Amino acid sequence: MTALYPVSDLYGFADLLTEAETAKLRSLRELLETRLAPILPDFWERAASPVHLREPLRDLRLVDDPALLGPDGRTRELYNGFRAFEFSRTDISTGMLFHGQTAMFRELVRQGGSDEQVAAWDDAIVSFEMTGCFALTEPDHGSDVAGGLATTARREGDEWVLDGAKRWIGNAAYSEFVGVFARDVADGQVKVFLARTDDPGMTLTTIERKAALRLITNSDIALDGVRVPETHRLQRVSSFADVSALFRTLRPDIAWIAAGAQAGAYEAALRYTLSREQFGRPIAGFQLVQDKLVRMLGNVTASLGMAVRLAERRQAGVSRDEDSALAKVWLSDRLRETVAWAREVVGGNGIVIDNDVARFFTDAEAVYTYEGTREINTLIVGRAVTGLSAFTR
Repeated sequence: MTALYPVSDLYGFADLLTEAETAKLRSLRELLETRLAPILPDFWERAASPVHLREPLRDLRLVDDPALLGPDGRTRELYNGFRAFEFSRTDISTGMLFHGQTAMFRELVRQGGSDEQVAAWDDAIVSFEMTGCFALTEPDHGSDVAGGLATTARREGDEWVLDGAKRWIGNAAYSEFVGVFARDVADGQVKVFLARTDDPGMTLTTIERKAALRLITNSDIALDGVRVPETHRLQRVSSFADVSALFRTLRPDIAWIAAGAQAGAYEAALRYTLSREQFGRPIAGFQLVQDKLVRMLGNVTASLGMAVRLAERRQAGVSRDEDSALAKVWLSDRLRETVAWAREVVGGNGIVIDNDVARFFTDAEAVYTYEGTREINTLIVGRAVTGLSAFTR
């Protein structure tokens, strides 16, 4: 069988996938190449989100095909990672459009909800009948949100009243529910509420003029007396420790996103340099260009190695906060390097969206920042290896 990634997976990490997993990823690639790739430049230019692809992506059964599920009813961590990799080597934003629903929102409910809530909502989330997103960050609180969550919740009978604001909330514009993280004024603890986006008091405003991740719609959300029934409070989240446990599950995905974006940038650069001629031959035949191509491939290979090992540790249940934090720090640095070299070898045409590398170049800046900045993740690893916290003095 032909290797899944013959150009960018030099060491054959994808050979660790099962036949069923490989076949599913090939079906995803076919959809991305035929339905997404041709429209990417136009959608990027207009900052439009390919929401119309959610239904065909759902129909691929990327998360609930019985052939993919283990005894625990879940897909393997390695497959989950390569699924994010496959999306990201075409377009990070479209991956977020899909995984914001099937990974972030679904895991929020599966881990934070009671057994009854999970039983009532999980199938509907997978089928996109119940759409939702994840609202943690705020206008004045990003990486420090653990200690500075300003959105509040107060209980009135069988309802909760939410007040505050959220920022950078992806997919909110196309979701029925928002998973709002708020601080209970009674006990000061963090709780999560599934608030409807059409509830009175909730206002969504699209964040305009983004230079990165232009195919995902991010929203500012204002909450002014939004009422949520107690039945829509996720029953297993009662402190920020519970929130941290949730993020321990989700945060490692950034490693695969960074690796996939590097692969996409490298493959785009390789295609261009093989077709672009100067002095009567392809520029891929020049030493200076080959040096950068090899550096890019080295970064992709090393990044895949780290992402695969992280997935194995997650599968075994031994992954720690510092594991994913180190991956975020190191892979986001490598991503910045790789996309810069890709842009460089494509020359002036590297700033034209049609040649793909410009998209990866700008998207790298968003990846570098979200899921905790490089500096915050550095402090997490530093605390683990020294036993000393540099967060506060």
